[in-house]
Amino acid sequence: MFDFLLRPIRRRFGQDKQFYAMVDDLFGFLPSNIELYKLALIHKSASVTVEGRQPINNERLEYLGDAVIEAVTSDYLFIEYPDRDEGFLTQLRSKIVSRQSLNHLAEELGLDRYVISNHVQGASQKHIFGDAFEAMMGAIYLDQGYDFVNRLLINKIYARYLNVERLSDSETDFKSRLIEWCQKNHHQIRFDTERDKDYKPNHPVFYTKVMIDGMEMGHGAGDSKKEAEQKAAFSVASFMSDEQCASMLDRVDRMERRKGGDEEQRMAQ
Repeated sequence: MFDFLLRPIRRRFGQDKQFYAMVDDLFGFLPSNIELYKLALIHKSASVTVEGRQPINNERLEYLGDAVIEAVTSDYLFIEYPDRDEGFLTQLRSKIVSRQSLNHLAEELGLDRYVISNHVQGASQKHIFGDAFEAMMGAIYLDQGYDFVNRLLINKIYARYLNVERLSDSETDFKSRLIEWCQKNHHQIRFDTERDKDYKPNHPVFYTKVMIDGMEMGHGAGDSKKEAEQKAAFSVASFMSDEQCASMLDRVDRMERRKGGDEEQRMAQ
């Protein structure tokens, strides 16, 4: 009853009326602590620094929201897929909570229209909206509690904007995709797989390290060599975009060249 009375007042009057209207329009409820939601919209590029205090932005809420989204998604998949193993659940959860997926959800909701940042539109802004989505879930968790954000994510956001079945059927051959990327960008890749000798013969365990240009970039374990290699490749693919991989490897190349030049100078002296 009180919400019914407060909704038109908070949406139309007061200095924060646009923020109350935004949360109500996007998520269908009125916040108790509107300051949390205002903070969730401030990307670090638009940080406000007050003397003697940390920069004011949404990074802390983003950190909290990331954990909340992963917990809710884990609960959801555990109930939704009672017959699937841990590997399937882990991979599907990673797809749902990936930066690309959260960025898509933010844009579908219309949250991208409210994010405050100083970035120029382009590649550098690729995941700002997904970050804001995480921060917003962190704000809702602090303001309304875990059960509320659980119902909101599953029943209103995932149900409306996320095709979980299509995600579960999407590409799972991460090894081939990673090898193809390395070949395209002229990088050497190697999968080092070993069998754990301490495990029982009827339950072998394999460990794999992904080596790119001689550097360990990911690892995984499985009941078979194939499973371990796929999980190792997935550990690379799930945490790094193509742009991030290329940027990092370019930096490594420059470091190696610089190191080689320093070594030549020492030998010449």
